[in-house]
Amino acid sequence: MKNLLKRKGVQSLIASLLCIVLGLLLGYVVLLFINPAGAGQAILAVIRNFLNVSKANLQLKNLGNTLVKTAPLLMCSLSVLFAYKVGLFNIGVAGQYVVGAAAGLYAALQWGWGWLPCLLLAIALGAVSGAIVGMLKAYQNVNEVISGIMLNWITLYTANMILSGVTEQASPYTLHLRGNADQAILPSLGLGNLFNKHQYVTIAVPLAIILAIVVLVVLDKTRFGYELRATGNNKNAAKYAGMAEKRNIILTLMIGGALAAMGGALLYLTDFEQWSVGLSSVPGMGFNGIAAAFLGGLNPIGAIFSSYFIQHITAGGAFVDKSMYASQISDLISSIIIYLCGFVLFIKYAINTGLLRSEERALLRKQKAAAGGNTEKGGAS
Repeated sequence: MKNLLKRKGVQSLIASLLCIVLGLLLGYVVLLFINPAGAGQAILAVIRNFLNVSKANLQLKNLGNTLVKTAPLLMCSLSVLFAYKVGLFNIGVAGQYVVGAAAGLYAALQWGWGWLPCLLLAIALGAVSGAIVGMLKAYQNVNEVISGIMLNWITLYTANMILSGVTEQASPYTLHLRGNADQAILPSLGLGNLFNKHQYVTIAVPLAIILAIVVLVVLDKTRFGYELRATGNNKNAAKYAGMAEKRNIILTLMIGGALAAMGGALLYLTDFEQWSVGLSSVPGMGFNGIAAAFLGGLNPIGAIFSSYFIQHITAGGAFVDKSMYASQISDLISSIIIYLCGFVLFIKYAINTGLLRSEERALLRKQKAAAGGNTEKGGAS
């Protein structure tokens, strides 16, 4: 049992499950305080999500909605964990996500580009956004958290300004791609038919999963990934070993920026949502990506499941009875669970500490037993 608990994958799974259970319990307690009569049904509604509807075709459609938003969340979580594996905290993921969304929408609606050029532009501009943070870190030792937060707001208001030229006449929302830029909508390749002809389920979902596998291989199985991790662990030692530590820092944040921006493009190029130029706060998708990365144990494969789970409970909150609870209660429950995702590393630390103390106690018992045996032998002689 102890040998099983020592495995990082098992520790991550246990920690993630504990955070999920604690989050749901705490959410249930909050519901009890507000209105105990419907607390049980409300928390079940959050957990069930698309299963709250009775018809199978509607269940498939609601599952499709969850998957559409899982893809960009997964990309944001990959951005965060990629940088974190290299010892960097890419809190600028939210702004980079905005860059990708704005680039994809503007190129589609203003220039009439197809989906692939729009996607590539989003990736390129996201990489540039990440490079700015990387260069400040590498050459001026500016903390990436500070520069990332500042860029989040710069990119948000820049995006609002740029996209104001492609909005509907009577609203702050950008034009729909469908009917205005059909060539920019991501292809479905028949995937939508699996979810009751869901028009928004596109190649974004399998593409995000494939990229998660690519990130895993790059970080764990390549020399490039080893150099990046070595630089993150100790950039001075990496420099002494002949590694280009400044280049590695910049490349890491460029890749993180490209992944996050691709996430923004993967959502908005489905035409599932419209961008509002009246936004005064950065979309939560980027910050939720931080929670998904940690809930997944900072593992790309774990991030696939954690991203789906977070989006699952977020969508499930919409089924909470609004006659008993305020409309914001679904966001509150989701936020509690997402917040507790940040304790995954703490729980893993507690497990490792407990195992270490258990081994120390076992070693002391062996030493005492050995000392007692030696005493008996000495008395006998």
